Amino acid sequence: MLALAWRFIRFDRAKSIGVVTAVVISIFLIGQQLSLLFFLMGLMGNLVGNAPVSTADVWIIERQSNNINSVNAIDRRFVQEIASLPSVQSTSPVVVTSGQASFLDGNTAPVTIVGSEAPFFLAGPVDRKIMSGTRTRLLEPEVVSAEFFSAKNWGTNLVLDKPIEINGKRAKIGLITKNAQGFGASLMYSTLANARHYGSLAPSKVSIIIARLHDGVDKADAIKEINNFFPHLQAWDAEKLQQSTVKEILIASNMGMSFGTLVLFAMLSGFFIIGLTLYSSALDRIKDYGTLKAMGARNSYVDKLIIAQAFLYALLGYVVALLLLFGFKMGVAKSGLLIDISIPFALFLLLVTLLISIGGSLFAVRKIAKLEPAAVF
Repeated sequence: MLALAWRFIRFDRAKSIGVVTAVVISIFLIGQQLSLLFFLMGLMGNLVGNAPVSTADVWIIERQSNNINSVNAIDRRFVQEIASLPSVQSTSPVVVTSGQASFLDGNTAPVTIVGSEAPFFLAGPVDRKIMSGTRTRLLEPEVVSAEFFSAKNWGTNLVLDKPIEINGKRAKIGLITKNAQGFGASLMYSTLANARHYGSLAPSKVSIIIARLHDGVDKADAIKEINNFFPHLQAWDAEKLQQSTVKEILIASNMGMSFGTLVLFAMLSGFFIIGLTLYSSALDRIKDYGTLKAMGARNSYVDKLIIAQAFLYALLGYVVALLLLFGFKMGVAKSGLLIDISIPFALFLLLVTLLISIGGSLFAVRKIAKLEPAAVF
């Protein structure tokens, strides 16, 4: 069946090229838009993603927000009060504040300064995202980290000990991270004292409290306990807080709707272009299909022949589109846009390709099914 379908494809090369091109364009656009969306979703939750989160950790913020990137300050006394709970082993405050970094060449950039207690730095950055320098450098006064991929947007070169200003106050880069970008503003990590200094935050205020539970404590019960004792706060499992952050930003910015619309139109355009092209191809070869029926071929056999052609078109287009996506991935990697083409994602694109191509072939299948053999002679 596939061999005969391949002969039909080779017979009309012009339309075959058109179908494969439609598959390639549709799948490349779908893969590109979805991979960009997934990358941006990763940035949205990177305040959690850049932290060395333990399974025993509970993140606590004020109750009004479900977005880790937009939290109000809370009283520092809650740090000690939560630590006194039987289920909690220790607590660590985190300060998140905004600022403007100024460089020697006159360029400026918005930044988010994340400060946590040394030497553990429970708010990050994790070891795998440290490019040069060590976290111990952050213990020095007026020392912050900087993101390698932000240098291009800032129009400057990043080197260790590079002097900068944050909110008009002197600072120095002691650590360079890689792949630790933030959403909207670049993330700079430092100690609690340094973050308060640059953000002009009162010592009595913190942004986040990270509570580490005792071994064997059920996290769901501990979260419920904290929420009951402190009605103005909200305790979260770190992973759920990250997911909630992404959801809130996607809804508030309509980003999910924008990307979803682009993907939907790419699928619909591919479906109808492929369908109409296969329909036109079937009309051009209607005598061939009629002859097959006159020789005794059943409708099911002819239907399978058309679907087999669509299957081959899908495989050819998918391979080319996947190669283009890998080329796109390598092309944008140097700018810090990290596209992840995982095996599940690749399989999802294959499924979409088959649905578009085989679904489009149903136009031709329906036309040939109504064909009477005598009508072609």
